[in-house]
Parts: sequence; C-alpha cells; structure tokens
Amino acid sequence: MAIKLEELEAKQGFSLQVEDGVAVITFDLPDSAVNTLSPEVATAFTRVLEEVEREPSVKSVVFLSGKKDTFVAGAKLDLFQDIKTAEEATAISRQGQESFDRLEAFPKPIVAAIHGACLGGGLEWALACHYRLATDSPKTTLGLPEVQLGLLPGAGGTQRLPALIGAQAALDLILAGKSVKPSKARKLGIVDEVVPTPILRAVALQRARELAEGLLKPERTRGQGLTAGGPKGLAGFFQGLANKELWAEVALEDNPLGRKLLFDQARKQLLKKTRGKYPAPEKALQVIRVGLESGRKAGLEAEARAFGELVMSDVSKRLVEIFFATTALKKENGTADASVKPREVKKVGVLGGGLMGGGIAYVAGVLQGAQVRVKDKDDAGAGRALKQVQGILEERVKRRSLTWREAAAKQAHITAGTDYSGFKSADLVIEAVFEDLKLKHRILAEVEAVTRPDAIFASNTSSIPITELAKGSQRPSQVIGMHYFSPVNKMPLLEVITHAGTADWVTATCVDVGRRQGKTVIVVNDGPGFYTSRILAPYLNEAAYLLGEGADIAALDKALVEFGFPVGPMTLLDEVGIDVAHKVGPLMEAAFGKRMAAPKALDAVVAEGRLGRKSQKGFYLYENGKKREVDPSVYTLLPHGKERKRFDATEMAERLVLQMVNEAIRCLGEGILRSARDGDVGAIFGLGFPPFLGGPFHYADSVGAAELLRKLEHYQDKLGERFTPAPLLEEHVKAGKTFYPR
Repeated sequence: MAIKLEELEAKQGFSLQVEDGVAVITFDLPDSAVNTLSPEVATAFTRVLEEVEREPSVKSVVFLSGKKDTFVAGAKLDLFQDIKTAEEATAISRQGQESFDRLEAFPKPIVAAIHGACLGGGLEWALACHYRLATDSPKTTLGLPEVQLGLLPGAGGTQRLPALIGAQAALDLILAGKSVKPSKARKLGIVDEVVPTPILRAVALQRARELAEGLLKPERTRGQGLTAGGPKGLAGFFQGLANKELWAEVALEDNPLGRKLLFDQARKQLLKKTRGKYPAPEKALQVIRVGLESGRKAGLEAEARAFGELVMSDVSKRLVEIFFATTALKKENGTADASVKPREVKKVGVLGGGLMGGGIAYVAGVLQGAQVRVKDKDDAGAGRALKQVQGILEERVKRRSLTWREAAAKQAHITAGTDYSGFKSADLVIEAVFEDLKLKHRILAEVEAVTRPDAIFASNTSSIPITELAKGSQRPSQVIGMHYFSPVNKMPLLEVITHAGTADWVTATCVDVGRRQGKTVIVVNDGPGFYTSRILAPYLNEAAYLLGEGADIAALDKALVEFGFPVGPMTLLDEVGIDVAHKVGPLMEAAFGKRMAAPKALDAVVAEGRLGRKSQKGFYLYENGKKREVDPSVYTLLPHGKERKRFDATEMAERLVLQMVNEAIRCLGEGILRSARDGDVGAIFGLGFPPFLGGPFHYADSVGAAELLRKLEHYQDKLGERFTPAPLLEEHVKAGKTFYPR
C-alpha cells in the first residue's frame, strides 16, 4: 500500500511505501549524487512523518536511502554561502534541532537503515531514530566531521551523541571530526546492529515490526564499558581513580569536580593541537559541557548559538571554500576540454625502489588497484619497495582497517625485479629516480624501447622541467610530470605537470589515476620547480638566511608553527633532506637569478654529512627515528657559532610567509598556475600552508594587496632583491583587484 505524498515531499526526493504495517520512507534527493540535509528537506520529511502518523495501518517506520553508497552525507553546504548573519545560521540550527526532536518523540518506532556515508547532519538524523542498523560494507562510515569545516554539529549532535555513548567517546569523535566504521560504531553504541548489505532492508523491516509489537526492547549502556550499576557519588568517584574507564565515566557523567578536571584537561590538550587557531573544537567542548551540566535544553541553545557564530567566522569560511575547491577539482579532467576522457590504467610500472618508489607502488597497487611492477638496479632496492608496501599494509591490519587475508591479496598486486620484465604491457610508467636529467633521459629511452607505443611516461621529479625531459623522448606528447609528496601513502596532494606538447588524453588519464589513488590533484604548467617546489624554495631560503643572521633553530621553528604550519622550516629541512634542498638551490638560481639564490649558511652543514633524519643527524638529534631536541653542535657549522641572536617571532614568520606568498603570485602571473584556487589547494595539501588562512591567495586578499606590497617593499629595502614584489601584485594594487571575487 502506498500513501500519496504531496509535491513538496516528492520534490525533495521522498517516497513512501507501506509493507505489512511498516512505512518504508526512502530518501533519494533528485539531481544529486548524494543525499544532503537542508531546511527544505527537513520540512518535507516532517510532512512525510505527519502522513505516516495519521495512517492507522502503520505501526512502525523504516528510513533508508535510495542512493547507492550514501545514507546522508551531511548538510548541504551551499546554503551557508547565502547566510548573512549569525542569527540566520542560529535559526537554521534551531530548525534542525526541532525537526529531530519531533522525530525522536514520534509515537511509532523508527528504524534507520544505514548504508554508505552517514555523516554530519546525516548521523544527527539517524541518532534521533529509535533503532539503528548499519551494513558491514567498507562504504559505510559514521561520524560528525563538522569541525573539519570550522563548525560543530548543529542539529542536536553535541547533545544526543554524548547521551547515547557517553561523553568520553563522544568528545573523541566530535572534537577531532572522526569517522568510524560499522564495527566500531556498534562497539561504541552508535548503531544497534551491523548486518550484511544484501539483507539490510529485510532486517530493518523485521526490527521495525518487533519494536512495534514490543518483542524488541534495546538495552543500551552509556559509554564504553560501564553499566548503570557502577559506583556513584564521591565515594565511587575516589574509589574509581585507579580504574581508567571508571574514572572517565564517573568524572564526566556524575561528579562536578571530576567533570571540571577532565574538561579542563581536554581543553588544555585541544589548545595544544589547535594553538587557538581553530575555534570550532573548543566551542564544541563548551557546548557538550553545558549540556552535561545544565541539561539538554540549555545544551541545544548553546549549540545553536555557537553554530551561528562559527558559520560567520573567517576560519569556517576558509575551510568551507577549501572543501568546495577540492570538490570542484574532482569534477575536472585537468584540461581545457571537458569532453576529453581518461584511458583505463590497469598496469603501472614504477622505476626506483626507494621511499618515493615504494610509496608510489603502494598507492597504485593497493589504493588504485592496478597491477604494479617495480624495477630497481639491484635486488636490495627491489626488496625495499616490497618491504615498504608490506609495512604499510601491516600497520593497516594492526588498526583493523584490513584483515590479514585482504592485506595479502593487495600485496599480491605488486611485484618487483631488476629488469624490465612486466613493463611491456604497462599503461603508465612512473619514474622515481635521482634528480639527474641525463639519468632520466637514459631511463626514458630504455622504457620507450620496451613499452607499448601508447604508454605514458610520468616523472616524479620535483624540480627538473618536463619540457627538458620530453626532449629525450620519441613520443613527447606522452611525457608528463606526476609529483608526489613524501610520505606518498599519507600526503594528500598530487601535482600533475604538463608541458606545451602534452596530449590532453595523457593529462586526463594521469588526473584520473591520481584520484583513484586517493589524491587531491592539481594540474600546473611546466617551469623550474613547477609550483609547489618553486614556492617552497624561497621559504626555505629565507629560513637559511635567518640562521645565517644568528637565529635560534628551535625559535625559528616555533615561530612558523605558531603561525599555523604543521612543522617549522628546520624540521622540514631535516625531513626532506638538507642535501636535497641544497641541490635544488643552484637550479632555482640558474632559472630565476639572484633573488632565488640560496645563502651559503648551510654549506658547512651539508659538507659535514648532516643530511637530516635519513642520516640520523641534521638540525635535530634523532633516537630510534624520533626527533629529539636541537643538536647544539650544529651551531659550530653556522655563522655566529653558538652565539645566537634574539629575533621577533612575528618578523621571522612574516619573512618566510611573504616569500612563499609572493612566489605564488609570480606563478599565477606567469601562467604556471591555472587559477588562484589551484594555488591555494596546492600550498595547503602539499606544503602545509595553514588551512584556516585559506592558502596564499586567500591570505593575500585578507591582508590586502596594498598592505602586502608595502610589506614586501619594506623588506626589499632592508634585505635586498629577494623580496622584489611580483609584477602581478603591483598590477592588482594599481587596479584595486583581489585574487578572489569580492
């Protein structure tokens, strides 16, 4: 039997079918790849429930998605762009809260049947239902990731989740924006049951009937292990201090003193991570605390107000813009012709079994699912690549994201050797050998002699122009750059570099491969250092200049971390290899002249064999691979020796950041970058530019082109031509333009 829905409900993607007393509500938002939540959807859903409530034959409800691999992916973020005031955002939050309050109070049992992404507002929706089923599919994930967009859950999530699973577990998920797999969600109590995907609907219908008939009465315990029978009050509180789980539950849920201690500690740890740059997690912590101490009504009001404030914050606006930028990139093929289709890549050859080659083999074989053949000059190198892949898979098994059997099957995608056997059928060959043009030309010729005529040759070079590399090719239109970042399995960016003769199908294919490997992909035009290496060079150069002037290593690193970078420049040099940066310097100076000349301050450091982490000595000491304190003996190799000067932290950070931003603007002006958007995405995902600032171009707009020019000219007068302003910046100042539309 079907209950006829009005046009409003149907327009928002709702359909309704009654089966043996169970109303099955299916949500399939039209003209959208995923289901998202909006005020219009909430209104339509409420009206569907009203129809169901009026129908006497309906005893219970099942709510499920009509999308293939999505339950509800969260709120429709487009609506935030039209919000003008915090009050508007607060009103939207209250509307969501009221809708889900009505859902929670619905007189007939409602079962949420979850398959695919159940995130943000989607999980808040499910939490208001009376019973939750999730499929055991790897496509199914549950979480409240709002803090990653500078927001907090705004439809009751900060109150319902702690009430359901305990504040300790809820804090862990909400403050970090974590998502969990179905098995973990079941263990935490977020879902009541996990079932195989093919029987989700059938089991949901059965549970709905059992709930209606009183045959099923879910018994839930709050938190991760204690039942309601545990010790209570001050006596129990002190008795449980020796028991971590007991201490956590009692402190958070039952005792004001313990709750204060734990929330104060949580805030302290939070600020250690965010350094006060990201307000959303801190506000979420405050809101959860209000609910625990003053009740749900007060908690919901605090949630709505905080949500409104965060929506209008600059940090959230920047993070949402980054989200839209990466979403837009996923729909592009990297060429000016949107009709160009990528070719299928089933087999990948990787040249070089080092850290980069092994990492590339992992993302190609395990994440992309291609058959991969690694070639290295000797058995030891080939073995290192396989061992690296095995190590990453073993770590995933330990984290329980894979079983041993699944890991073994994925490892089988990758083989290695010392010759070109297996390369004959390769669709794509990626070289990751030393930064030496003659060596790369020799390898390119060898590869073209053994591969198919339509095989693509991609270089993982970080500095050598692809145009120069293509000059050694018999088929230059199939030569391209694929610049990965270390460690390849963790770093999210792939920089694809095209030269003037690169075929569009080659570009589209490499962009598609990068996405299948889980990367955010930007396409840039060719030039020395491309984009990311080029803007990193003057940044690191300026750090070396400051060292030469007598700056303290730890103080310099701290200044940039306080600015918002994940690590400081000296730590970064140790990570990438001081020798690697030292070799790039002359290439940049040859291409761009004295303004890109590296100082001589680090010559003695490299000559001494201090290469960074890989040699177990650099600017810092290392123990069992872990960074310790600054090595004081390194100062004897630097100008001024152990006598260090005190520099203003703000000035140090400003000098380095201005170099990076100015060079990014040059790249846009010279056509290396295709857009300011790509420049921001590349700097954030490849180099760790602070996301809350939105990238170099958003940062330039926030400072103002005229003020940015003034600062550069100040340092140009003080320190020389390396601070010469980019011509495009001067043009923007004269024209009163910004890099993004106002």
